[in-house]
Amino acid sequence: MHRNRQANRILSALLALALTVTALPMSAQAASSSEIQKEIDALEEKNAAIQKEINAIQRQYDANYSDMQALVEQKSAIDQEMTLLSDKIETTNQQISAYSQLIADTQEELDKAKEELRELSEQHRERVRVMEEKGNLTYWQVIFEANSFTDLLDRLTMVEEINAADRRRIEQMRIAADIVSATQMNLESEKSSLEETRVQLAADEETLAQKRSESDELLHELEKKAEEYELLMAESEVLQDELMQEIAAKEKELEEAKYDEYLAKLALQGENPPSNATWVTPVSGWKLTSPFGMRVHPVLGTQRMHSGIDMACAQGTPIYATRAGKVTRASYQAGGAGNYVSINHLDGFASIYMHMTHYVVSAGQTVSQGQLIGYVGSTGLSTGPHLHFGISYAGTYVNPLAYIT
Repeated sequence: MHRNRQANRILSALLALALTVTALPMSAQAASSSEIQKEIDALEEKNAAIQKEINAIQRQYDANYSDMQALVEQKSAIDQEMTLLSDKIETTNQQISAYSQLIADTQEELDKAKEELRELSEQHRERVRVMEEKGNLTYWQVIFEANSFTDLLDRLTMVEEINAADRRRIEQMRIAADIVSATQMNLESEKSSLEETRVQLAADEETLAQKRSESDELLHELEKKAEEYELLMAESEVLQDELMQEIAAKEKELEEAKYDEYLAKLALQGENPPSNATWVTPVSGWKLTSPFGMRVHPVLGTQRMHSGIDMACAQGTPIYATRAGKVTRASYQAGGAGNYVSINHLDGFASIYMHMTHYVVSAGQTVSQGQLIGYVGSTGLSTGPHLHFGISYAGTYVNPLAYIT
């Protein structure tokens, strides 16, 4: 019962952990490395908690398995004892059957001996009666009818021998009957003792059968507990696997965030972050008229940062997207960019195209690399037809010549 409560507590804890893990907010794409690290730390705490519960389940499972092993051994011992008892009962029944047969045989002998004793006694009484009735034989007759002293002695001896012989036979038969009767009593006593033994053995067998039945019930309960622990273990392992996958994804996101922060730092320091992407030149037949960096503005005449490059080319020259991405702005800025388009390339980099005669894309549109987005013009603050082309990383402009060919 205690282990069932423990299993229910563990299951409730795991479900609570699962709900907590699934309820964690998804980090935004722009999350910083420190924010992602906090999410990873939280996930690892959840993982440690789940591992603690898994260890608790494993201990419960191991203890339950030990109980099952002990119970199986106990059942085996009971089965062996029941087998021995069954053999003893069978042997006792055979002995009782043998004693019953012996008692029956002895009864026959006793009945026969009693019958012979009765017959001998009857014959002796008959003989004496006949002698007295027919011969009216008495000791006086034996004495006075004798012809001589020798005849007298012979007559007396004959009578005594007849009587003595009858008495001996009767006594012998009586002794034999007593021996048979005593033997029968001993057999009855042995049989009674065996029957008591059989009753005790049967009671012992019933007790063992009850113990075995109880062991079967307990083993069934332990097997159910083992199944519950296995289910809990499987569920917790699934939760842990999902959590580990989420941690792995977050760690990858952390690496990417750290790299993005490193690139942003380079951009802020005036360096050009490396890019693994392929960039294409947005226009053809161009000539560099103003590089990236500090310059005297050709219209305003003031020293200021030129955040891109000016690519001079004929009015109406097609402008193409330098890389695939999503159009974030397609608009007009008076006294500045004129008609312009900006594209987010979804890896921290963005590109901007200014001074168009007009553009042919709209904000929110997805474009492919080399797709037509507008035409070269001189709108906005411009001294002649050209494309102002800029590239930024994490909001900081970098030198476009580091990327296009």
